[in-house]
Amino acid sequence: MRVHQQSSGFKASKPIVLTIGTFDGVHAGHLAVIDVLKRKALEINGETALLTFQPHPRIILHPENHGLKLLTDINERIRLLEKSGLDHLIIEDFNMDLARLSPLEYVRKILSNGIKPSIVVIGDDHRFGRNREGEFNSLKEMGELFGFEVVALPAEFVNDVRVSSTKIRDAVNRGEVDYASKLLTRPFPLTGRVVEGEKIGRSIGFPTANLELETSLKIYPANGVYAVLTRIKGDDTWLKGMLNIGNRPTISTAEHPTIEVNIFNFDKDCYGRILEVLFIKRLRDEVKFNSLDDLKMALELDRTAAHEIMNNLNAADL
Repeated sequence: MRVHQQSSGFKASKPIVLTIGTFDGVHAGHLAVIDVLKRKALEINGETALLTFQPHPRIILHPENHGLKLLTDINERIRLLEKSGLDHLIIEDFNMDLARLSPLEYVRKILSNGIKPSIVVIGDDHRFGRNREGEFNSLKEMGELFGFEVVALPAEFVNDVRVSSTKIRDAVNRGEVDYASKLLTRPFPLTGRVVEGEKIGRSIGFPTANLELETSLKIYPANGVYAVLTRIKGDDTWLKGMLNIGNRPTISTAEHPTIEVNIFNFDKDCYGRILEVLFIKRLRDEVKFNSLDDLKMALELDRTAAHEIMNNLNAADL
């Protein structure tokens, strides 16, 4: 997959079948849409493309109250789209200049003069341009004007994307990461930079990597202990571990939840590195123990449970 920053200057050697959207999570519904693009591309000996916007338009249009929480940050999304078989990802910078374009100006600038698609495949509820004034029928009319065909996605595809996204976010919020992973068709991901912690885990034999998320927009699971797979970004091998999200009530009541990963049989220094995490299953709630000894005993049980859960996983396939 080729990643293009901005639609201007986009060039492809074959006709382009394009869709437009955030594709947050790149879940089963999104993969079905990409399959539609592939079939259309095969019919015209073309290539597939997704146009997405960064940052998310709601952040620019409603900076104070966008209420946005994403299943995947842009880098996670790129990695997942690479696996989907998509040919081109076009990441358009979203700003107020773009937001102010009329529907006609938007189509001329982004589609006609930029991507130059042969076919645009889109939901019939798609809105675009200033104040979302453009709609499906007007896009079809502009397609005739600028020389591209507009094809409606079946309503069940659009509904499935919408419903799946909501179900996945709800499951993650509840900590039901195994159900979220089923809807996503692979484990729910999280990415963060390893930062200095208080090193209390090290003192009881469970050293942890403390993660700082790359974006505050990223949704993460409910407080609790999870069996996870993890690796340093750039490495090929996934390692088993367990992760705690919460306020660490046994040690101190943190103002904001912390995310700490204990990687099994790992003793390398990874401060400042980017850690990728895949959530496999929730082990238990976060609990306030009476002492560090009680906490250590619980962590030993958690580690055993995590090993048992992940013994049958083939990490090389993830």
